[in-house]
Amino acid sequence: MASGDAELRFWSGIAPAEGGYPGFNPRTETKDGIVGHYDIAVPMRDGKKIYVDVFRPEAPGRYPALIAWSPYGKHGRTKYAWFPRCGVADADLSENTIFEGPDPKYWCQNGYAVINVDSRGAWNSEGDLTFMTEQEGQDGYDLIEWAAAQDWSNGKLALVGVSYLAWSQWRIASTNPPHLAAINPWEGVSDFYRELAYHGGVPETFFVPGLKTFMSFTTTRVEDIAELVAEHTLFDDYWLSKNADLSQIQVPAFVVASWSDQGLHTRGTLEGFRRISSPDKWLLVHGRKKWQFFYEHVEMQKHFFDKFLRGMDTEVDYWPKVSVEVRDRYYWGTFRGENEWPLARTKYTELFLNPSDKTMDWAPVAEQGQVRYRVDDIADKSQNAQFTVVFQEPIELTGYMKLKLWVQADGSDDMDLFVALEKVDRSGNVVHFPFFNCWDDGPTALGWLRASHRELDDVRSTPYQPFHPHTREVKLRESEIVPVEIEIWPSSTRFDAGEALRVVVQGSDIYNYPNQWPTNAHERTVNRGQHVIYAGGKYDSHLLVPVIPAT
Repeated sequence: MASGDAELRFWSGIAPAEGGYPGFNPRTETKDGIVGHYDIAVPMRDGKKIYVDVFRPEAPGRYPALIAWSPYGKHGRTKYAWFPRCGVADADLSENTIFEGPDPKYWCQNGYAVINVDSRGAWNSEGDLTFMTEQEGQDGYDLIEWAAAQDWSNGKLALVGVSYLAWSQWRIASTNPPHLAAINPWEGVSDFYRELAYHGGVPETFFVPGLKTFMSFTTTRVEDIAELVAEHTLFDDYWLSKNADLSQIQVPAFVVASWSDQGLHTRGTLEGFRRISSPDKWLLVHGRKKWQFFYEHVEMQKHFFDKFLRGMDTEVDYWPKVSVEVRDRYYWGTFRGENEWPLARTKYTELFLNPSDKTMDWAPVAEQGQVRYRVDDIADKSQNAQFTVVFQEPIELTGYMKLKLWVQADGSDDMDLFVALEKVDRSGNVVHFPFFNCWDDGPTALGWLRASHRELDDVRSTPYQPFHPHTREVKLRESEIVPVEIEIWPSSTRFDAGEALRVVVQGSDIYNYPNQWPTNAHERTVNRGQHVIYAGGKYDSHLLVPVIPAT
Protein backbone atom coordinates (compact mmCIF):
# COMPACT_ATOMS: atom_id res chain seq x y z
CA MET A 1 0.00 0.00 0.00
CA ALA A 2 1.45 3.35 -1.04
CA SER A 3 1.89 6.11 1.52
CA GLY A 4 -1.15 8.34 1.70
CA ASP A 5 -3.66 5.52 1.22
CA ALA A 6 -6.13 4.73 4.00
CA GLU A 7 -6.12 1.30 5.62
CA LEU A 8 -7.87 -1.15 3.30
CA ARG A 9 -9.73 -4.41 3.67
CA PHE A 10 -9.40 -7.14 1.04
CA TRP A 11 -11.27 -10.18 -0.25
CA SER A 12 -10.23 -13.01 -2.55
CA GLY A 13 -11.97 -11.68 -5.66
CA ILE A 14 -13.28 -13.69 -8.62
CA ALA A 15 -11.23 -16.07 -10.75
CA PRO A 16 -10.45 -14.49 -14.16
CA ALA A 17 -11.82 -17.52 -16.01
CA GLU A 18 -15.29 -16.69 -14.64
CA GLY A 19 -15.07 -13.32 -16.40
CA GLY A 20 -14.26 -14.73 -19.83
CA TYR A 21 -10.49 -14.24 -19.52
CA PRO A 22 -8.88 -16.03 -22.50
CA GLY A 23 -5.69 -16.84 -20.57
CA PHE A 24 -2.16 -15.46 -20.53
CA ASN A 25 -0.83 -15.58 -24.10
CA PRO A 26 2.04 -13.22 -25.02
CA ARG A 27 2.17 -12.84 -28.80
CA THR A 28 2.29 -10.43 -31.71
CA GLU A 29 -0.37 -10.47 -34.43
CA THR A 30 -0.88 -8.31 -37.51
CA LYS A 31 -4.35 -7.80 -38.92
CA ASP A 32 -5.89 -5.12 -41.17
CA GLY A 33 -2.77 -2.95 -40.99
CA ILE A 34 -2.62 -3.07 -37.18
CA VAL A 35 0.08 -4.76 -35.11
CA GLY A 36 -1.18 -6.12 -31.79
CA HIS A 37 1.26 -6.93 -28.99
CA TYR A 38 -0.55 -8.93 -26.31
CA ASP A 39 0.27 -9.51 -22.63
CA ILE A 40 3.32 -7.28 -22.46
CA ALA A 41 4.75 -7.15 -18.93
CA VAL A 42 5.43 -3.62 -17.66
CA PRO A 43 7.50 -3.37 -14.43
CA MET A 44 6.37 -0.94 -11.75
CA ARG A 45 8.76 0.84 -9.40
CA ASP A 46 8.24 -1.79 -6.68
CA GLY A 47 8.99 -4.68 -9.05
CA LYS A 48 5.39 -5.81 -9.59
CA LYS A 49 4.35 -6.36 -13.21
CA ILE A 50 1.17 -5.20 -14.84
CA TYR A 51 0.13 -6.45 -18.25
CA VAL A 52 -0.92 -4.41 -21.27
CA ASP A 53 -1.93 -4.91 -24.89
CA VAL A 54 -0.46 -2.46 -27.39
CA PHE A 55 -1.98 -1.77 -30.81
CA ARG A 56 -0.06 0.32 -33.34
CA PRO A 57 -0.05 0.97 -37.10
CA GLU A 58 1.78 -1.65 -39.13
CA ALA A 59 3.82 0.98 -40.98
CA PRO A 60 7.19 1.67 -39.29
CA GLY A 61 7.29 4.89 -37.33
CA ARG A 62 6.99 6.59 -33.97
CA TYR A 63 3.44 7.20 -32.85
CA PRO A 64 1.62 9.04 -30.08
CA ALA A 65 -0.32 6.70 -27.84
CA LEU A 66 -3.67 6.73 -26.03
CA ILE A 67 -3.91 4.86 -22.73
CA ALA A 68 -7.10 3.17 -21.51
CA TRP A 69 -6.60 2.38 -17.82
CA SER A 70 -9.12 0.28 -15.92
CA PRO A 71 -9.74 -3.03 -14.10
CA TYR A 72 -12.43 -4.11 -16.58
CA GLY A 73 -10.24 -6.35 -18.73
CA LYS A 74 -7.94 -5.47 -21.63
CA HIS A 75 -9.04 -8.64 -23.45
CA GLY A 76 -12.24 -6.89 -24.56
CA ARG A 77 -15.93 -7.35 -23.94
CA THR A 78 -16.09 -11.16 -23.76
CA LYS A 79 -17.84 -10.97 -20.38
CA TYR A 80 -19.75 -7.69 -20.68
CA ALA A 81 -21.83 -6.80 -23.69
CA TRP A 82 -22.87 -3.20 -23.96
CA PHE A 83 -25.99 -2.61 -21.94
CA PRO A 84 -29.31 -2.33 -23.80
CA ARG A 85 -30.79 1.11 -24.48
CA CYS A 86 -27.38 2.81 -24.35
CA GLY A 87 -27.01 3.60 -28.05
CA VAL A 88 -23.91 1.42 -28.57
CA ALA A 89 -23.76 -2.19 -29.79
CA ASP A 90 -20.82 -4.58 -29.97
CA ALA A 91 -21.07 -4.48 -33.76
CA ASP A 92 -20.30 -0.75 -33.73
CA LEU A 93 -16.75 -1.33 -32.46
CA SER A 94 -13.78 -3.48 -33.37
CA GLU A 95 -12.96 -6.59 -31.37
CA ASN A 96 -10.13 -5.03 -29.36
CA THR A 97 -12.20 -2.16 -27.97
CA ILE A 98 -12.39 -2.49 -24.21
CA PHE A 99 -15.38 -1.47 -22.12
CA GLU A 100 -15.63 2.38 -22.14
CA GLY A 101 -12.32 2.70 -24.00
CA PRO A 102 -11.12 3.90 -27.41
CA ASP A 103 -11.46 1.73 -30.52
CA PRO A 104 -7.91 0.68 -31.60
CA LYS A 105 -9.05 0.22 -35.21
CA TYR A 106 -10.07 3.86 -35.60
CA TRP A 107 -7.06 5.27 -33.81
CA CYS A 108 -4.43 3.06 -35.48
CA GLN A 109 -5.89 3.95 -38.87
CA ASN A 110 -5.35 7.58 -37.89
CA GLY A 111 -1.72 7.28 -36.82
CA TYR A 112 -2.04 6.50 -33.10
CA ALA A 113 -1.14 3.60 -30.85
CA VAL A 114 -3.58 2.40 -28.19
CA ILE A 115 -2.53 0.80 -24.89
CA ASN A 116 -5.15 -1.24 -23.05
CA VAL A 117 -4.17 -1.81 -19.43
CA ASP A 118 -5.06 -4.37 -16.80
CA SER A 119 -4.42 -2.30 -13.70
CA ARG A 120 -2.44 -3.68 -10.75
CA GLY A 121 -4.04 -6.88 -9.48
CA ALA A 122 -6.68 -7.01 -12.23
CA TRP A 123 -6.93 -10.25 -14.19
CA ASN A 124 -3.31 -11.46 -14.53
CA SER A 125 -1.51 -8.30 -13.37
CA GLU A 126 0.48 -8.68 -10.18
CA GLY A 127 -0.18 -7.06 -6.80
CA ASP A 128 -3.36 -6.21 -4.94
CA LEU A 129 -6.27 -4.75 -6.90
CA THR A 130 -7.30 -1.42 -5.37
CA PHE A 131 -9.40 1.44 -6.68
CA MET A 132 -8.47 5.11 -6.99
CA THR A 133 -5.57 4.84 -4.58
CA GLU A 134 -2.25 6.65 -4.58
CA GLN A 135 -0.78 3.34 -5.71
CA GLU A 136 -2.89 3.46 -8.87
CA GLY A 137 -1.61 6.96 -9.60
CA GLN A 138 2.00 5.84 -9.21
CA ASP A 139 1.42 2.86 -11.47
CA GLY A 140 -0.07 5.09 -14.15
CA TYR A 141 2.97 7.34 -13.94
CA ASP A 142 5.29 4.35 -14.37
CA LEU A 143 3.35 3.00 -17.35
CA ILE A 144 3.41 6.36 -19.14
CA GLU A 145 7.16 6.70 -18.70
CA TRP A 146 7.67 3.09 -19.87
CA ALA A 147 5.56 3.70 -22.98
CA ALA A 148 7.42 6.90 -23.82
CA ALA A 149 10.68 4.92 -24.03
CA GLN A 150 9.41 2.31 -26.52
CA ASP A 151 10.82 2.32 -30.05
CA TRP A 152 7.35 2.79 -31.57
CA SER A 153 6.54 5.83 -29.40
CA ASN A 154 6.99 9.51 -30.24
CA GLY A 155 7.15 10.25 -26.49
CA LYS A 156 3.67 11.82 -26.29
CA LEU A 157 1.04 9.96 -24.28
CA ALA A 158 -2.58 10.73 -23.43
CA LEU A 159 -5.22 9.22 -21.15
CA VAL A 160 -8.70 8.66 -22.56
CA GLY A 161 -11.96 6.92 -21.71
CA VAL A 162 -15.30 7.00 -19.94
CA SER A 163 -16.32 6.55 -16.29
CA TYR A 164 -13.64 4.49 -14.48
CA LEU A 165 -11.32 5.35 -17.37
CA ALA A 166 -11.99 9.00 -16.52
CA TRP A 167 -11.70 8.50 -12.74
CA SER A 168 -8.23 7.05 -13.24
CA GLN A 169 -7.24 10.05 -15.35
CA TRP A 170 -7.75 12.43 -12.42
CA ARG A 171 -5.58 10.22 -10.21
CA ILE A 172 -2.78 9.57 -12.72
CA ALA A 173 -2.62 13.11 -14.11
CA SER A 174 -2.25 14.53 -10.60
CA THR A 175 1.17 12.79 -10.41
CA ASN A 176 2.32 14.79 -13.46
CA PRO A 177 4.25 12.19 -15.50
CA PRO A 178 6.75 14.07 -17.72
CA HIS A 179 5.53 12.40 -20.93
CA LEU A 180 1.80 12.80 -20.30
CA ALA A 181 0.77 15.30 -22.99
CA ALA A 182 -3.03 15.45 -22.57
CA ILE A 183 -6.08 13.95 -20.87
CA ASN A 184 -9.66 13.46 -22.00
CA PRO A 185 -11.79 12.64 -18.93
CA TRP A 186 -15.19 11.67 -20.33
CA GLU A 187 -17.70 11.76 -17.47
CA GLY A 188 -15.98 10.65 -14.31
CA VAL A 189 -16.62 10.92 -10.58
CA SER A 190 -14.07 13.04 -8.72
CA ASP A 191 -15.53 12.91 -5.18
CA PHE A 192 -16.30 9.31 -4.38
CA TYR A 193 -18.25 9.95 -1.19
CA ARG A 194 -20.61 12.63 -2.47
CA GLU A 195 -21.04 11.43 -6.05
CA LEU A 196 -20.93 7.65 -5.84
CA ALA A 197 -21.44 6.09 -2.42
CA TYR A 198 -23.33 8.60 -0.24
CA HIS A 199 -25.53 11.05 -2.13
CA GLY A 200 -26.16 13.83 0.35
CA GLY A 201 -25.07 11.43 3.08
CA VAL A 202 -27.68 8.82 2.01
CA PRO A 203 -26.04 5.42 1.29
CA GLU A 204 -26.28 4.14 -2.28
CA THR A 205 -27.37 0.49 -2.15
CA PHE A 206 -27.38 -0.93 -5.71
CA PHE A 207 -24.69 0.49 -8.02
CA VAL A 208 -21.84 0.47 -5.48
CA PRO A 209 -22.40 -3.13 -4.28
CA GLY A 210 -22.64 -4.14 -7.94
CA LEU A 211 -19.15 -2.80 -8.57
CA LYS A 212 -17.75 -5.44 -6.23
CA THR A 213 -18.43 -8.16 -8.78
CA PHE A 214 -18.11 -6.02 -11.87
CA MET A 215 -14.44 -5.15 -11.34
CA SER A 216 -13.01 -7.82 -9.03
CA PHE A 217 -11.43 -10.41 -11.35
CA THR A 218 -7.98 -11.29 -10.01
CA THR A 219 -5.42 -13.95 -9.20
CA THR A 220 -4.45 -12.11 -6.01
CA ARG A 221 -6.87 -10.17 -3.80
CA VAL A 222 -9.18 -7.17 -4.17
CA GLU A 223 -10.09 -4.14 -2.11
CA ASP A 224 -13.44 -4.98 -0.55
CA ILE A 225 -15.17 -1.85 -1.72
CA ALA A 226 -18.66 -2.86 -0.57
CA GLU A 227 -17.48 -3.66 2.95
CA LEU A 228 -15.41 -0.50 3.20
CA VAL A 229 -18.21 1.72 1.92
CA ALA A 230 -20.56 0.27 4.53
CA GLU A 231 -17.95 0.79 7.24
CA HIS A 232 -17.05 4.39 6.36
CA THR A 233 -20.42 6.13 6.62
CA LEU A 234 -18.94 9.59 7.13
CA PHE A 235 -16.34 11.44 5.09
CA ASP A 236 -12.99 10.38 6.55
CA ASP A 237 -9.45 9.44 5.52
CA TYR A 238 -10.72 6.52 3.45
CA TRP A 239 -12.76 8.83 1.23
CA LEU A 240 -10.07 11.49 1.20
CA SER A 241 -7.62 8.89 -0.09
CA LYS A 242 -9.88 8.19 -3.07
CA ASN A 243 -10.02 11.76 -4.33
CA ALA A 244 -7.17 13.02 -6.49
CA ASP A 245 -5.70 16.43 -5.74
CA LEU A 246 -7.19 18.04 -8.83
CA SER A 247 -5.25 21.26 -8.28
CA GLN A 248 -2.05 19.37 -9.15
CA ILE A 249 -3.23 18.62 -12.70
CA GLN A 250 -1.41 20.86 -15.20
CA VAL A 251 -1.70 18.91 -18.44
CA PRO A 252 -4.01 20.04 -21.32
CA ALA A 253 -7.49 18.65 -20.77
CA PHE A 254 -10.60 18.14 -22.88
CA VAL A 255 -13.27 17.43 -20.26
CA VAL A 256 -16.68 16.08 -21.28
CA ALA A 257 -19.65 16.04 -18.92
CA SER A 258 -23.39 15.51 -19.26
CA TRP A 259 -26.56 16.75 -17.62
CA SER A 260 -27.96 13.23 -18.01
CA ASP A 261 -25.72 11.35 -15.55
CA GLN A 262 -27.50 12.64 -12.45
CA GLY A 263 -26.46 10.46 -9.52
CA LEU A 264 -23.15 9.38 -11.04
CA HIS A 265 -20.85 11.56 -13.16
CA THR A 266 -22.51 14.94 -13.73
CA ARG A 267 -21.29 16.70 -10.61
CA GLY A 268 -17.83 15.15 -10.47
CA THR A 269 -16.87 15.91 -14.06
CA LEU A 270 -17.86 19.55 -13.74
CA GLU A 271 -16.05 19.85 -10.42
CA GLY A 272 -13.01 18.28 -12.04
CA PHE A 273 -13.00 20.88 -14.80
CA ARG A 274 -13.37 23.71 -12.31
CA ARG A 275 -10.61 22.54 -10.00
CA ILE A 276 -7.83 21.34 -12.30
CA SER A 277 -5.04 23.88 -12.82
CA SER A 278 -4.45 23.18 -16.51
CA PRO A 279 -3.86 26.43 -18.44
CA ASP A 280 -5.24 24.71 -21.55
CA LYS A 281 -8.61 23.16 -20.75
CA TRP A 282 -11.93 22.86 -22.55
CA LEU A 283 -15.34 21.73 -21.32
CA LEU A 284 -18.15 20.18 -23.36
CA VAL A 285 -21.45 19.43 -21.58
CA HIS A 286 -24.21 17.52 -23.37
CA GLY A 287 -27.59 16.08 -22.42
CA ARG A 288 -27.33 12.68 -24.09
CA LYS A 289 -26.14 9.13 -23.39
CA LYS A 290 -22.47 9.09 -22.54
CA TRP A 291 -21.18 6.01 -24.36
CA GLN A 292 -23.01 6.87 -27.55
CA PHE A 293 -21.77 10.48 -27.38
CA PHE A 294 -18.20 9.27 -26.76
CA TYR A 295 -18.03 7.09 -29.87
CA GLU A 296 -19.91 9.59 -32.04
CA HIS A 297 -17.36 12.32 -31.25
CA VAL A 298 -14.03 10.66 -32.00
CA GLU A 299 -13.28 13.41 -34.54
CA MET A 300 -13.38 16.02 -31.76
CA GLN A 301 -11.06 13.83 -29.70
CA LYS A 302 -8.73 13.51 -32.68
CA HIS A 303 -8.52 17.28 -33.15
CA PHE A 304 -7.59 17.62 -29.48
CA PHE A 305 -4.98 14.86 -29.51
CA ASP A 306 -3.54 15.97 -32.86
CA LYS A 307 -2.83 19.35 -31.32
CA PHE A 308 -1.14 18.17 -28.14
CA LEU A 309 0.36 14.82 -29.16
CA ARG A 310 1.39 15.63 -32.73
CA GLY A 311 1.87 19.41 -32.64
CA MET A 312 -0.65 20.07 -35.41
CA ASP A 313 -2.78 23.15 -36.01
CA THR A 314 -6.36 22.00 -35.51
CA GLU A 315 -9.81 23.42 -34.93
CA VAL A 316 -9.16 23.27 -31.17
CA ASP A 317 -7.62 26.71 -31.63
CA TYR A 318 -11.14 27.95 -32.40
CA TRP A 319 -13.10 26.01 -29.81
CA PRO A 320 -14.92 27.99 -27.14
CA LYS A 321 -13.50 27.25 -23.71
CA VAL A 322 -16.91 25.94 -22.66
CA SER A 323 -19.69 24.47 -24.80
CA VAL A 324 -23.05 23.56 -23.27
CA GLU A 325 -26.15 21.93 -24.67
CA VAL A 326 -29.30 23.76 -23.61
CA ARG A 327 -31.97 21.06 -23.64
CA ASP A 328 -35.56 21.40 -24.81
CA ARG A 329 -36.56 17.74 -24.59
CA TYR A 330 -35.15 14.25 -25.18
CA TYR A 331 -32.22 14.49 -27.65
CA TRP A 332 -33.32 17.97 -28.68
CA GLY A 333 -31.23 20.96 -27.70
CA THR A 334 -28.84 23.66 -28.85
CA PHE A 335 -25.08 23.73 -28.25
CA ARG A 336 -23.68 27.14 -27.38
CA GLY A 337 -20.18 28.41 -26.75
CA GLU A 338 -19.33 30.10 -23.45
CA ASN A 339 -16.23 31.55 -21.81
CA GLU A 340 -16.40 29.92 -18.36
CA TRP A 341 -18.22 27.55 -16.04
CA PRO A 342 -20.42 28.37 -14.22
CA LEU A 343 -21.67 31.11 -16.53
CA ALA A 344 -20.67 34.52 -15.21
CA ARG A 345 -23.88 36.23 -16.38
CA THR A 346 -26.13 33.91 -14.34
CA LYS A 347 -28.89 35.66 -12.37
CA TYR A 348 -29.51 33.45 -9.35
CA THR A 349 -33.16 33.94 -8.45
CA GLU A 350 -35.37 32.60 -5.66
CA LEU A 351 -38.62 30.77 -6.31
CA PHE A 352 -40.48 30.64 -2.99
CA LEU A 353 -42.56 27.59 -2.08
CA ASN A 354 -46.25 28.27 -1.47
CA PRO A 355 -47.80 25.46 0.60
CA SER A 356 -51.37 26.73 0.18
CA ASP A 357 -51.60 25.96 -3.55
CA LYS A 358 -48.40 23.96 -4.13
CA THR A 359 -46.90 26.61 -6.41
CA MET A 360 -43.64 28.53 -6.49
CA ASP A 361 -43.66 32.34 -6.53
CA TRP A 362 -41.02 34.86 -7.52
CA ALA A 363 -41.90 36.96 -4.43
CA PRO A 364 -41.80 35.82 -0.80
CA VAL A 365 -44.97 34.10 0.39
CA ALA A 366 -46.65 35.92 3.27
CA GLU A 367 -48.87 33.16 4.64
CA GLN A 368 -47.16 30.44 6.62
CA GLY A 369 -48.15 26.83 6.01
CA GLN A 370 -46.96 23.25 5.83
CA VAL A 371 -47.06 20.17 3.61
CA ARG A 372 -46.86 16.62 4.96
CA TYR A 373 -46.23 13.22 3.41
CA ARG A 374 -45.69 9.70 4.80
CA VAL A 375 -42.32 7.95 4.47
CA ASP A 376 -42.79 4.48 6.00
CA ASP A 377 -43.30 2.72 2.64
CA ILE A 378 -40.52 3.43 0.11
CA ALA A 379 -42.56 1.71 -2.59
CA ASP A 380 -45.40 4.24 -2.27
CA LYS A 381 -44.39 6.94 -4.75
CA SER A 382 -47.65 8.86 -4.28
CA GLN A 383 -46.48 10.25 -0.95
CA ASN A 384 -44.55 13.45 -1.69
CA ALA A 385 -44.64 17.22 -1.80
CA GLN A 386 -44.83 19.00 -5.15
CA PHE A 387 -44.43 22.66 -6.01
CA THR A 388 -44.82 24.06 -9.53
CA VAL A 389 -44.16 27.34 -11.33
CA VAL A 390 -45.59 28.02 -14.78
CA PHE A 391 -43.36 30.38 -16.77
CA GLN A 392 -45.13 33.28 -18.44
CA GLU A 393 -42.33 33.86 -20.90
CA PRO A 394 -39.42 31.79 -22.24
CA ILE A 395 -36.65 31.16 -19.73
CA GLU A 396 -33.35 29.28 -19.64
CA LEU A 397 -32.03 27.68 -16.46
CA THR A 398 -28.39 26.63 -16.79
CA GLY A 399 -26.15 25.84 -13.86
CA TYR A 400 -26.38 24.98 -10.19
CA MET A 401 -29.57 25.03 -8.12
CA LYS A 402 -30.20 24.87 -4.40
CA LEU A 403 -33.36 23.87 -2.56
CA LYS A 404 -33.67 25.40 0.89
CA LEU A 405 -36.33 23.78 3.07
CA TRP A 406 -37.52 24.18 6.64
CA VAL A 407 -38.30 20.61 7.71
CA GLN A 408 -39.46 18.49 10.63
CA ALA A 409 -39.31 14.71 11.09
CA ASP A 410 -42.57 13.68 12.73
CA GLY A 411 -41.84 10.28 14.27
CA SER A 412 -38.07 10.13 13.80
CA ASP A 413 -34.83 11.86 14.74
CA ASP A 414 -33.59 12.03 11.15
CA MET A 415 -34.87 12.22 7.58
CA ASP A 416 -33.66 11.36 4.09
CA LEU A 417 -34.87 13.87 1.52
CA PHE A 418 -34.98 12.99 -2.19
CA VAL A 419 -35.52 15.79 -4.71
CA ALA A 420 -36.29 15.76 -8.43
CA LEU A 421 -36.79 18.71 -10.76
CA GLU A 422 -39.09 18.05 -13.69
CA LYS A 423 -40.01 19.98 -16.81
CA VAL A 424 -43.76 19.90 -17.51
CA ASP A 425 -45.25 20.76 -20.91
CA ARG A 426 -48.36 22.84 -21.58
CA SER A 427 -50.53 19.73 -21.46
CA GLY A 428 -49.29 18.77 -18.01
CA ASN A 429 -47.02 15.94 -19.15
CA VAL A 430 -43.51 15.45 -17.79
CA VAL A 431 -40.82 16.12 -20.41
CA HIS A 432 -38.31 13.29 -20.11
CA PHE A 433 -34.57 13.33 -20.72
CA PRO A 434 -31.87 10.64 -21.03
CA PHE A 435 -30.87 9.37 -17.60
CA PHE A 436 -28.02 7.28 -16.19
CA ASN A 437 -26.78 6.41 -19.69
CA CYS A 438 -29.38 3.75 -20.54
CA TRP A 439 -32.76 5.19 -19.59
CA ASP A 440 -35.10 7.39 -21.61
CA ASP A 441 -37.47 8.83 -19.00
CA GLY A 442 -35.22 10.75 -16.64
CA PRO A 443 -35.59 14.02 -14.71
CA THR A 444 -34.22 17.48 -15.30
CA ALA A 445 -32.02 17.23 -12.18
CA LEU A 446 -31.73 15.47 -8.82
CA GLY A 447 -30.69 16.22 -5.26
CA TRP A 448 -30.47 14.36 -1.93
CA LEU A 449 -29.76 15.12 1.71
CA ARG A 450 -29.86 13.29 5.04
CA ALA A 451 -30.97 15.90 7.57
CA SER A 452 -28.40 14.87 10.16
CA HIS A 453 -25.74 15.81 7.56
CA ARG A 454 -27.15 19.33 7.09
CA GLU A 455 -24.13 21.16 8.52
CA LEU A 456 -22.44 23.40 5.94
CA ASP A 457 -18.81 24.14 5.25
CA ASP A 458 -18.98 27.94 5.27
CA VAL A 459 -15.71 28.27 3.34
CA ARG A 460 -16.53 25.92 0.47
CA SER A 461 -20.25 26.66 0.24
CA THR A 462 -21.58 29.28 -2.15
CA PRO A 463 -25.08 30.78 -2.30
CA TYR A 464 -25.90 28.45 -5.22
CA GLN A 465 -23.92 25.33 -4.20
CA PRO A 466 -24.00 24.20 -0.56
CA PHE A 467 -21.07 22.04 0.52
CA HIS A 468 -21.69 19.58 3.34
CA PRO A 469 -18.61 18.21 5.15
CA HIS A 470 -20.39 14.93 6.11
CA THR A 471 -18.00 14.48 9.03
CA ARG A 472 -20.59 14.03 11.79
CA GLU A 473 -24.29 13.50 12.35
CA VAL A 474 -26.51 16.07 14.09
CA LYS A 475 -29.79 14.35 14.87
CA LEU A 476 -33.11 16.14 15.11
CA ARG A 477 -34.81 16.74 18.43
CA GLU A 478 -38.50 15.95 18.86
CA SER A 479 -40.66 18.56 17.05
CA GLU A 480 -37.55 20.48 15.97
CA ILE A 481 -37.89 22.49 12.74
CA VAL A 482 -34.55 23.03 10.99
CA PRO A 483 -33.34 24.60 7.74
CA VAL A 484 -31.61 22.35 5.23
CA GLU A 485 -29.86 23.35 2.00
CA ILE A 486 -29.96 20.64 -0.66
CA GLU A 487 -27.49 20.70 -3.54
CA ILE A 488 -29.24 20.11 -6.86
CA TRP A 489 -26.84 18.72 -9.44
CA PRO A 490 -26.18 20.99 -12.46
CA SER A 491 -28.46 21.00 -15.48
CA SER A 492 -29.45 23.11 -18.48
CA THR A 493 -33.04 23.36 -19.69
CA ARG A 494 -35.03 25.80 -21.78
CA PHE A 495 -38.70 26.46 -21.00
CA ASP A 496 -41.19 28.13 -23.33
CA ALA A 497 -44.07 30.28 -22.14
CA GLY A 498 -46.73 28.05 -20.62
CA GLU A 499 -44.26 25.31 -19.67
CA ALA A 500 -43.52 24.60 -16.02
CA LEU A 501 -40.83 23.58 -13.57
CA ARG A 502 -41.91 21.20 -10.82
CA VAL A 503 -40.07 20.30 -7.63
CA VAL A 504 -40.82 16.88 -6.14
CA VAL A 505 -39.69 16.06 -2.59
CA GLN A 506 -40.22 12.63 -1.06
CA GLY A 507 -38.71 10.04 1.25
CA SER A 508 -37.41 7.59 -1.38
CA ASP A 509 -35.92 7.49 -4.87
CA ILE A 510 -38.12 9.36 -7.32
CA TYR A 511 -36.42 7.89 -10.39
CA ASN A 512 -35.11 4.36 -10.13
CA TYR A 513 -35.32 1.01 -11.90
CA PRO A 514 -35.39 -1.82 -9.34
CA ASN A 515 -32.84 -4.56 -9.94
CA GLN A 516 -32.00 -3.26 -13.42
CA TRP A 517 -28.40 -2.34 -14.22
CA PRO A 518 -27.16 0.32 -14.51
CA THR A 519 -28.94 2.53 -12.03
CA ASN A 520 -28.61 3.53 -8.41
CA ALA A 521 -30.87 3.12 -5.42
CA HIS A 522 -31.10 4.17 -1.78
CA GLU A 523 -33.07 1.50 0.05
CA ARG A 524 -31.60 1.93 3.54
CA THR A 525 -33.19 5.16 4.66
CA VAL A 526 -33.64 6.55 8.17
CA ASN A 527 -37.20 7.61 7.42
CA ARG A 528 -40.11 6.89 9.76
CA GLY A 529 -43.48 8.53 10.21
CA GLN A 530 -44.00 11.75 8.28
CA HIS A 531 -41.93 14.53 6.76
CA VAL A 532 -43.20 18.06 7.25
CA ILE A 533 -42.10 20.97 5.03
CA TYR A 534 -42.74 24.49 6.32
CA ALA A 535 -42.91 27.44 3.94
CA GLY A 536 -44.18 31.00 3.85
CA GLY A 537 -44.00 33.67 6.50
CA LYS A 538 -40.84 33.25 8.57
CA TYR A 539 -39.97 30.01 6.73
CA ASP A 540 -38.17 31.08 3.56
CA SER A 541 -38.27 27.70 1.82
CA HIS A 542 -37.26 28.29 -1.79
CA LEU A 543 -35.59 26.94 -4.90
CA LEU A 544 -32.67 29.02 -6.11
CA VAL A 545 -32.54 28.83 -9.91
CA PRO A 546 -29.82 29.94 -12.39
CA VAL A 547 -31.57 32.23 -14.86
CA ILE A 548 -29.58 32.99 -18.00
CA PRO A 549 -30.59 36.37 -19.45
CA ALA A 550 -31.69 36.38 -23.07
CA THR A 551 -29.07 37.77 -25.44
